[in-house]
Amino acid sequence: MHIGWLQLFKVLHSLYTVLAKIKLMSSLDFSETIKRFTGFGSHYDHVRPSAPNALSELLLPIAQCVLPDLIVDLGCGTGLSTRYWSPHAQSVIGVEPTDAMRAQAEHVGGKNVSYQKGFSHATGLPDQCADLVICGQALHWMEPSSTFLESTRILREGGVFAAYDYDWPPSTSFWEIDLAYTQCMMLARRLEKVNGLTDKLPQWEKTSHLDRMQQSSCFRYVRECLLHHQDEGNAERIVGIFLSQGYVQSLLKLGLSEKELQIDHLRTTAQRLMGSSTATWFWSARIRIGVK
Repeated sequence: MHIGWLQLFKVLHSLYTVLAKIKLMSSLDFSETIKRFTGFGSHYDHVRPSAPNALSELLLPIAQCVLPDLIVDLGCGTGLSTRYWSPHAQSVIGVEPTDAMRAQAEHVGGKNVSYQKGFSHATGLPDQCADLVICGQALHWMEPSSTFLESTRILREGGVFAAYDYDWPPSTSFWEIDLAYTQCMMLARRLEKVNGLTDKLPQWEKTSHLDRMQQSSCFRYVRECLLHHQDEGNAERIVGIFLSQGYVQSLLKLGLSEKELQIDHLRTTAQRLMGSSTATWFWSARIRIGVK
């Protein structure tokens, strides 16, 4: 009798979880997020950084596999993170709800890489199909609890969920450029709020990713690691990276000028100090890891 009640409890708990997930997701509208990342996929793919070079070396041993059968990249955008995993897996699937971003990813293509429309909470993939579920610079756009539930559903036992985020801006080794970038970023963030661009935009603070993973009870083990990623570029690219930010694009679509956003100052500063010469710079990445 005790075993019967335990089994019934598990069934009811599972049913409750599913119903709670359906109710939660029905109350969220991601249309503004999709709109935000529409219209600049080619530019985004050209200037944004790839995943940290050492990410595979960090995660594959934790997942206890040398060459995973399948890696799933949630919120894959233009496929930068998806393509990174191509040499490290038998196959990689990028899941992306924004048609324009996904079209850019499919245009670039990649060996053993495919893309499909879907959300982090509804991938359409079968149970326990993946060794790794990756989320590159996108978890803050995803409803956390349903994303973690979906990730553990498609992960095999012992599989790994990992979300990485870069700190912005990168360190270019030219402090005046970094300062100009930071000033532009802070101004644009203020203007974003003043113009009401965040009012209907569901998003979650990056600083609380780890806490939410721990509180979700979806993972046996959770921790955060730090990696550094070496990159390079010139003045045009550092300005291009700023222009690849979704909130900056939203302000430009609203009709604000580059001068109003002080992008002209960033461009002048970067051109004076870096010009067309290629310089090395560094990104700092925060990796949040959960083991199913």
